[in-house]
Amino acid sequence: MSLLIVGSVALDSVETKAGSVTDALGGSALYFSWAASLLNPAQVVGVVGDDYPMAALDEVAARGVDISGIEQKAGESFRWAGRYSDDFTDRETLDTRLGVFAEFNPTIPASFTDAKYVFLGNIHPALQLNVLDQIENPFLVVCDTMNFWIDGERETLLELLGRIDVLMVNDSEAIQLSGESNVYRAANWILDKGPRTAVIKQGAYGAFLVDDGKVFYAPALPLEEVVDPTGAGDSFAGGFMAHVARSNDLSHETLRQAMVYGATMGAFAVERFSVERFGEISTRDVEERVQKFADLVRFEIETAG
Repeated sequence: MSLLIVGSVALDSVETKAGSVTDALGGSALYFSWAASLLNPAQVVGVVGDDYPMAALDEVAARGVDISGIEQKAGESFRWAGRYSDDFTDRETLDTRLGVFAEFNPTIPASFTDAKYVFLGNIHPALQLNVLDQIENPFLVVCDTMNFWIDGERETLLELLGRIDVLMVNDSEAIQLSGESNVYRAANWILDKGPRTAVIKQGAYGAFLVDDGKVFYAPALPLEEVVDPTGAGDSFAGGFMAHVARSNDLSHETLRQAMVYGATMGAFAVERFSVERFGEISTRDVEERVQKFADLVRFEIETAG
């Protein structure tokens, strides 16, 4: 089924203990679409400057991602630079230059407006509402946000919560938004505001789903080496949404499966800089790693007597 992502397309410069990269492909829309492409075709809406290496998008386009919604405008592309601590628990932002992204006002191509599955990447909530006004009849809308919008655009964000199906945020954002001190209570506060499902990401500890009165936890897969955690959350979202879209089913069981596919994509993302890892793997590799997740948590209980 049709899957649309609206978000940032950027160039990242990253330093970790594993090395560094300069002007590598990044942005929420790109991580999301690369991860999604291994399970389901995707459509991207974003903006880049005239300095962006458009030919670098040919590979993801060949994987089934429609990049015709990425507009190229005169000016500089969105650039971000950061440095991670050796244990990846801290990240220092060294530089942020929004460039043409500062004036991003998404216009959804006519061929994308019938999308059934929509992911609203981390942009101004007023722009996210504007995107929804352009989509004809979405089956599932999932939204991301961040502390900046929670602080500065709270009322608009609360309006948006009434029009989406799933809010996907990290634990600190959920607590900040809700004012609760416990992430499970924060998730239930979110559900009271409109969404029927909350997905709370907890970084290296995994993520949990609250849906229809049920809770499901997807752990993070133990990895021998982490190279670059940038984009792990957006890759999680891509895997989650792509599995739901290809299943075309919103049952709790499908959402539980989607959590594991999301965690799988996040685990792949961190093994290389930028989106490099996704270019190395196939759908079969994804399914094999999903099985590793199943083996990680599978156990049997023998009751006494």
